[in-house]
Amino acid sequence: MTIEALRDEWTDLADREHDGISVVLHWNRATGALAVTVDDEATGDYFELVLADEPPLDVFYHPFAYARRRGLELLADRQEAPVRVELG
Repeated sequence: MTIEALRDEWTDLADREHDGISVVLHWNRATGALAVTVDDEATGDYFELVLADEPPLDVFYHPFAYARRRGLELLADRQEAPVRVELG
């Protein structure tokens, strides 16, 4: 099977973008598999989550939580948090 044929088996069911973060919910017509892909332009994070028993729309709207639950290390997590100093 060619790469083009493999790509043709996937259909985008939903997509959204906000602040440079692109999230897409994909469905494979041949296997019925669902996956969510995330591309964060600001941090360079890109990951794919192939869904098992998770609710698809929940993963679509909260992909970073599901990525962390699976133990994925995200670039955004490695950046130091800003130090907050309160005066007075």
